[in-house]
Order: sequence, then structure tokens, then C-alpha cells
Amino acid sequence: MIMTIEKIKDNIDSKLGNNVKIIYNGSRNKKEEYSGVIAETYNYIFIVKTGCDEIKSFSYRDVLTNTIEIFFDKV
Repeated sequence: MIMTIEKIKDNIDSKLGNNVKIIYNGSRNKKEEYSGVIAETYNYIFIVKTGCDEIKSFSYRDVLTNTIEIFFDKV
């Protein structure tokens, strides 16, 4: 199945308010991990509010290009 930004956006929109874990694959093999809740979605980005009340924003393109890996809690 070919993923598009629209499909990714629709999937994340449907998970609004759900718990999520995000692994950010940064430069020089640096990885950062965030756990939180999908707080808001917009046309080009989505917002994750972490347990430490940090607000992180990611683009749907980040998901498409595997810059981030996103894992949803099973309900």
C-alpha cells in the first residue's frame, strides 16, 4: 500500500486525543523519543503534548520520509 501525506493526515486525524510514542531520527544517528497525546492537527503539522507538558510539532512529511516513527497505543 502506497502511503501519501493525505492518508497519513487522515490516520493521525482519526487518532486525535490518543496516546502516541514518537521516535525522531535526527542527524548523526541521534534518536529522541517522545510519549504523549496527539493534541491538535492542522493542514501540514500535528501537535503532540508530552507527559512533561512540552509541546512538540511534527509534519506529516516527517512520517512519510521516516524522519519520525509513530506508534499508537492499542485500544
